[in-house]
Amino acid sequence: MKFEDLKGFAFDLDGVIADTARFHGQAWHQLADKVVTEWTPELADSLKGVSRMDSLELILKAGGHENDYSQDEKIALATEKNDNYIKLVETLTPADILPGMKALLDELKANNYHIVLASASKNAPKVLKYLQITDYFEGIVDPAKLTHGKPDPEIYSEAAKLMNLPANQVAGLEDAQAGIESINRAGETSIGFGSSLQDADVKFAHTGDVSLAAIKEQMDK
Repeated sequence: MKFEDLKGFAFDLDGVIADTARFHGQAWHQLADKVVTEWTPELADSLKGVSRMDSLELILKAGGHENDYSQDEKIALATEKNDNYIKLVETLTPADILPGMKALLDELKANNYHIVLASASKNAPKVLKYLQITDYFEGIVDPAKLTHGKPDPEIYSEAAKLMNLPANQVAGLEDAQAGIESINRAGETSIGFGSSLQDADVKFAHTGDVSLAAIKEQMDK
């Protein structure tokens, strides 16, 4: 695919536009303290990319508490964690946008590209609101309507539909291997941030390195 074919960009949120993963970590740490499970780096790592209820089960199991709570009590704990996460999200400001991303959004808007959000987070609209960038996005893929998570291509295929574009006119931006695989399987151009994303069509070490010119340079080699 050539750069001149691109008409739209689909953005992942966490690790691409802002670092909200740390808020999940803080909220799960609070919950681990509550149920008296020791919080360790290994436990924190095991929760990455895992659903809310499954994460709760991992925390309970790590402390030997898997049989100590009823299903209703577990739901209440998971809800409390999400409430704590949202309180942390509400502390976000435009200063929390990752380097280079606001400039890229401005550039895309100025050049009339379509822009949508392709995040698995149900709290994504709230995050955009506090970052004050909601108006850049013409649509947000609703994760509640998806049947498969990344690396399945569904979320990026839906992003292309939101923009009313064929896959070969869409680029997706991701910082995780599962996300890059999702974009590639959707038949779109993958733009990856981080040194470990070997399968990305376009690669940047950091978000601050990205621009339309830098994307064009790599695609048109």
